[in-house]
Amino acid sequence: MTAMELVNRGCRVTIVERNQIASQTSGESSWAGGGILFPLLPWMYSEQVNALTHGGAAAYRELSQQLQQETGVDAHFEQSGFLLLPPYANAAAQAWCARYQLPTQTVNPAAFAVQSPDGDEALWLPTVCQIRPPYFMQALRKWLELNNNVTLLEHTALLPLQQSSKLNEWHTVNGEKLSADQFVVTSGAWSFDLLKQTSAKLDIKPMRGQILLYKPKNNLQQMVCREGFYLIPRRDGYLLAGSTLEDVGFDATVTQAVRAEIIAKAEAIMPALKTEPVIKHWSGLRPGTPENLPIISAHPSIENLYLNTGHFRYGLTMAPASAQMIAALMLGEKPAIAAEPYACAG
Repeated sequence: MTAMELVNRGCRVTIVERNQIASQTSGESSWAGGGILFPLLPWMYSEQVNALTHGGAAAYRELSQQLQQETGVDAHFEQSGFLLLPPYANAAAQAWCARYQLPTQTVNPAAFAVQSPDGDEALWLPTVCQIRPPYFMQALRKWLELNNNVTLLEHTALLPLQQSSKLNEWHTVNGEKLSADQFVVTSGAWSFDLLKQTSAKLDIKPMRGQILLYKPKNNLQQMVCREGFYLIPRRDGYLLAGSTLEDVGFDATVTQAVRAEIIAKAEAIMPALKTEPVIKHWSGLRPGTPENLPIISAHPSIENLYLNTGHFRYGLTMAPASAQMIAALMLGEKPAIAAEPYACAG
């Protein structure tokens, strides 16, 4: 998204990727996540988090249409709605939705073919949307490939940076030297490893999330969330159930204990899943940061280095607004959202 924004502003961009862009085997969260374009409980987050998620989510309808027109790839953008089951802070939720002009309705979960273990009053948000991350990544990759101002350097790992006042070139593990006028780190959970010798206070670490996939005979028509756990129906009949928050370092393996935990939570909401097999089980590593606040800023001491990273659970939702902010900073413009709260501490 950062590359796309910079190209749209007239820049030439080279993307350096240690694996393969849009790969489904490398542990990154970009393809692995559920694709809900909404922070699960936004009234629990800061104004700074909500500014990015709200602004970012609003961009996806037009963005998905543009990508499909220009690449032929359908990212499966859907306004499927979001059903929030109790327990939740009802007064705070209603106040937040009113402030951001999101229509809500108090409903009985049974009307939505789900069961609520904690009561019969759920909150229905009909305008919340989703997108399918693997398809969205494929659409972005195709858009980049079709653009003459983009170079993709895949299977190319960078060495950790050494401290300097200006970055003239960045060395790869194979001894190549990559030169540019400006550099921006968008490496998610791996950002700290690249920058730890230059930004000791950068607080980003991997947080594993595991997800299960079903294909029920009678699927849900809307997304459902209960205490941070969600069910997401797909257009083609699949259903995602997840996700966990695990502080286990760079370990993207899946575990039987978590599988059992997710199955139990899914069946509590949708009892029909008790007779459905689990089709697939995977995980991704999110770039965890305190309070879900990303770093979108110039580097504190290297004058032509920038950071757009650490988006934790809502990187997809925040991506358009984050890309616009970092591109504005790199080009010496004033971002639409005040950038100071997202600055790198050093």
